[in-house]
Amino acid sequence: MLYFTEDCQLEVDAYSDMALWAKAQQLQGESLRQVHAVYGNHFPIEVRHFLAPWIENKMLTEIDPENAEHYQYAANFVETLIKELENKAASMETEELFLTRIKLQEAAEYFKVQYLNNPMMLIRVIRHCLGTEMALVKQAEGVIGASPVHQVMSPSPCLPRNNLEITQQIETLRQRTQETGENLRQMEQEHEAFALEYHELTKVQASIQHVQNNPLTQSPDVEKQLRAKKESLAQKVNQRVVELLKTRALLAEKHKDTVVGIGSLQGRVLDDELIRWKREQQLAGNGVPFVNSLDIIQEWCEALSEIIWQNRQQIKDSERLRTKFAIDPPGSVDILPTLNTQITQLLSSLVTSTFIIEKQPPQVMKTNTRFTSSVRLLVGPKLNVHMSPPQVSVSIISEAQANTLLKNDKMAKGDTSGEILNNTGSMEYHKSTRHLSVHFRNMQLRKIKRTEKKGSESVMDEKFSLLFQSKFSVGGGELVFQVWTLSLPVVVIVHGNQEPHAWATVTWDNAFAEPGRIPFVVPDRVPWGQVSETLSTKFKAATGRGLTSGNLKYLGSKAFRNHNAGDNPNGIITWSQFCKEPLPDRNFTFWEWFYAIKKLTREHLRGPWVDNIIHGFISRNQTVDMLKLRPRGTFMLRYSDSELGGITIAWHGENDEILMIQPFNTKDFTIRSLADRIFDLKYLTHLYPDIPKDVAFHKYYTPADPADRNATNGYVRQILVAHVPAASLSEGMLSYPNTPASNHMERLSPESQFGQPSPSVLRQAAETPQSVSAHEIEYPIIDDDFPLEGFEFNSMVTDMIQSYKAQ
Repeated sequence: MLYFTEDCQLEVDAYSDMALWAKAQQLQGESLRQVHAVYGNHFPIEVRHFLAPWIENKMLTEIDPENAEHYQYAANFVETLIKELENKAASMETEELFLTRIKLQEAAEYFKVQYLNNPMMLIRVIRHCLGTEMALVKQAEGVIGASPVHQVMSPSPCLPRNNLEITQQIETLRQRTQETGENLRQMEQEHEAFALEYHELTKVQASIQHVQNNPLTQSPDVEKQLRAKKESLAQKVNQRVVELLKTRALLAEKHKDTVVGIGSLQGRVLDDELIRWKREQQLAGNGVPFVNSLDIIQEWCEALSEIIWQNRQQIKDSERLRTKFAIDPPGSVDILPTLNTQITQLLSSLVTSTFIIEKQPPQVMKTNTRFTSSVRLLVGPKLNVHMSPPQVSVSIISEAQANTLLKNDKMAKGDTSGEILNNTGSMEYHKSTRHLSVHFRNMQLRKIKRTEKKGSESVMDEKFSLLFQSKFSVGGGELVFQVWTLSLPVVVIVHGNQEPHAWATVTWDNAFAEPGRIPFVVPDRVPWGQVSETLSTKFKAATGRGLTSGNLKYLGSKAFRNHNAGDNPNGIITWSQFCKEPLPDRNFTFWEWFYAIKKLTREHLRGPWVDNIIHGFISRNQTVDMLKLRPRGTFMLRYSDSELGGITIAWHGENDEILMIQPFNTKDFTIRSLADRIFDLKYLTHLYPDIPKDVAFHKYYTPADPADRNATNGYVRQILVAHVPAASLSEGMLSYPNTPASNHMERLSPESQFGQPSPSVLRQAAETPQSVSAHEIEYPIIDDDFPLEGFEFNSMVTDMIQSYKAQ
């Protein structure tokens, strides 16, 4: 039997040899009804029944509908399924299977149209159906929760229930449109019959008039016969009129119901699903995982456009017939003009709403720097817009200009806030993906016009947006559409040092923007619980691991400037506290401190952070309290709260002192990695609580290169080794503080030669024991076979070499 794993893969359940479909057919009552409910035109139950063994066998293949690399496997599956359907239908030659054969043939044709170009959708549909069957079967057998192997994945992650509901509603509207189309054809035939009968009646009336005008030449019986014929025809015509009026009214009501249904479904697709997609796209800017479902939404929109266009044509044809045969009684209400207006408005709304920015421009945009973006028209292929490819232009506008655009639905010509190079392109139709889109690959912002700042506002607080515009026609020029869409807010900078604050503006906007807002208004005060979730998401996206509850509690105490306020998710934090006001006794803000740590971790500490061997966000006092309870040599890694982008090593040293090395920063790690520095400091023995440091960090040590030991030009290569002069060092360590040789080696350090030593290098040993600095000492690389003869060393260096070789 099949079952779903947590990653939505189908597997075999070894506890039963009975086919899933056989068990599903044995369900009773509501369970059986639920099984029937998941099938429909999108996947007929007849297909499931007659191909049950084949489907259950083939769905064992590990096709992940969310993995683009599995597209070809899915395409092969769909093609094979269609062939199986056609073969099964062809084998049904008996008369009693005639209707079933037609149903399977229709399903094969439907699958060709609907799924050949979107095979992943059919995979999701089948998985949803099988998952529902499985859940109901296991529920009936009472094995849900019996053991982990029997747990059933809810079908919703594979194909959300609302997706199937939308698909089913589309099918309902399609069927209704086909019915009204057939009704319209019948009505046209009735109108033609009416025209013939009415024409015949007029001929009889003309004959009667001719007899009356020539009484001497015509027999009285002729007139009597003509009058009888006229009466008979008049009755037929009157009856035909009654039937036509009834047919017209009925068809108009059906169109009215269809228009209402289209409006309801379109509102769901555009106002719920598409808006949700846009919101998820915005949250992805903060690192929230983003499942791009735009292809599914395009399918819905294309189906809607096709249904709308067909109904619009039907309504127009009905209006034409009404005009041609004006038989409506005085005072009757004609709703067709209203329906025509409504259906055209629905089409206009659909077209303008599906002009989408598929790839957003960078939200922190530096002038004179190349950037990319792409836009897509979801209904373009169905409306044949690509037959005359529309041009798309891009401009940058301010927040105030964006407000004006939303109010007036248009911009004054030339009303922009900057100059963008390479800002025009033609939409292209990509047959393989069925996308009508344009990709801007080489745009560049040359100039920017800023508004006057007030109070504490800075250029990094100012938001802009890229405006994408186009114009095209459909229906042979019958309808002309002017479409536009705005990008997510963009902050423009001219220098790299403006980047942290700019990202604060973007992060706050992405996280707390509300649907339907006035551009680009965001709340100034937000609960800490929402802010902490955003920070954890950002950190995870950048470094590979999110923040623990303890980390977030510490961050909260920093943000609120209160040690006791960090664990209150309902506490309100303001925008000023977040990135405007400096932290107490510091010259940087909370966001600048957090951003610098995130950058340091992403660039130099990602591996150790993901491995959870960096405690990171923990206070100095808590670090001291934790290390005091551990043996000497135990150490922890914590982010500095006094320096931007720093990490320090705190350890339990001699005399029960808790010492902390001057924080390392990005410059230090470009010289020697954190793991190598920890390796150098031999008195660091165990990572808190009791992990041997070589176990924790061995995979991050820089391996020795045998080639470095060979002197090819008469010299041996030097290396830098971390050294803490002020530490209480154990016996046998390579540390000789306050000696001429030691001071000489400090002078040989490359960092001392550059004239700009980092805070963690060459700091005087006179610092307090609780905050000591790490020197970096150069040593030659020497192996046991390297001859010392011929080299002159003073006694101090000789001792150091022997000690190094002993290690």
